[in-house]
Amino acid sequence: MNAVMSGHDGHEPRPCVGGISRRTLVGLAGSVPVLLLASAPARAAGRGHTSPRATSVGTARTSGANVNGQLGTGGSSGRLTFGSVTPSPPLVEVAGGREHALALDTSGRVLAWGDNAKGEVGVGTRVDRSTLTLVPGLPVAVTVACGHYHSAAVLADGTVRTWGLNVNGQLGDGSKTNRLSPVAVGGLSKVVIVKAGRDMTLALLTDGSLRAWGLGSEGQLGTGGLASSLVPVKVAGLTKVVDIAGGRDHFVALRSDGTVWAWGRNKSGSLGDGTKVNRSGPVRCGNLTGAVQVAAGADHSLARLADGSVWAWGESGRGQTGTGTKLDRTAPVRVAGVPAASAIGCGRDHTLVCTRAGELWGWGMNDFGQLGDGSTTTHLSPVRMAVTGAPVMAYGGRNYSVVLAT
Repeated sequence: MNAVMSGHDGHEPRPCVGGISRRTLVGLAGSVPVLLLASAPARAAGRGHTSPRATSVGTARTSGANVNGQLGTGGSSGRLTFGSVTPSPPLVEVAGGREHALALDTSGRVLAWGDNAKGEVGVGTRVDRSTLTLVPGLPVAVTVACGHYHSAAVLADGTVRTWGLNVNGQLGDGSKTNRLSPVAVGGLSKVVIVKAGRDMTLALLTDGSLRAWGLGSEGQLGTGGLASSLVPVKVAGLTKVVDIAGGRDHFVALRSDGTVWAWGRNKSGSLGDGTKVNRSGPVRCGNLTGAVQVAAGADHSLARLADGSVWAWGESGRGQTGTGTKLDRTAPVRVAGVPAASAIGCGRDHTLVCTRAGELWGWGMNDFGQLGDGSTTTHLSPVRMAVTGAPVMAYGGRNYSVVLAT
């Protein structure tokens, strides 16, 4: 699933290689503390230059349902506003799955909590965790991602580890065996970002190409066919990619020229190509240009442009696109009434936006308080939510949200 920062930070996506060593350079971006994740020199996905991925340091805030401990509070009571997690260490990234979450701390350690019925917390058991728990056995990681019931981490050496549900090969280890602890994705290196959907996973490599694995029955792997794969396969016809996002059964990719592309399930228009026809290879999302970040929910998608505007398309029966109606959108539409965005993210049927002014806005499904506005009222248009600190990254799951705030 994806995130306000669909798995990134409040800056433009400039992936760098997880490299030979990792060092932290703490500086200031305005008044926001920034951690620079240094890496081995590399061309940044076709941009023709090298740049570190600047990541704000903050703490996690959560809101919504909590039956499986996905709010990380140490209990099972839900809440309608954003509050702290337990414990609350300095973090550089958060990510949300269906009912579990991940975080990355300033030392590159991966923390997990929430639903663990399929081993998605990665601690060697199937017992849910209601507090932030260290995923053991992982070397230094540089980014993390959640699927519905599986998890992934990119290590500093550019390789990928996965764990959790694997019935469709979404772990990429050549098997269909569920894993309670991290395993290596074979034959894969030089990865800078990884994202996941319900039963599939996608990796962005340093050369701007993509590899996908898992379920492919609706074209999710982008190979031009409908075959599933237990190991990484190349996404066809897409180069110079700089950002990616995973929906339930579709993927979205951003190229260095600012255009947005998507493939997979399209029954609600989540691919943004003007149709509701599934696509087994990448198609362009409308005429969008100038995009700097993408995000995806179950069946809706988002793009943030360099000017801070937010564009949405796909399913809107629960207000996911923020356009004031419940009409699906098969092509990108600008979301009105939301301030200039610094980061975007999606839950299953809701959307979150971090603004340049340090505010958190959202819209869509809110039956368990996942929007954090103190109510359970679904919103068809953007509303502002209260959160302690300045939000710089946000993710949503099925019925909860997790935000990184400085």
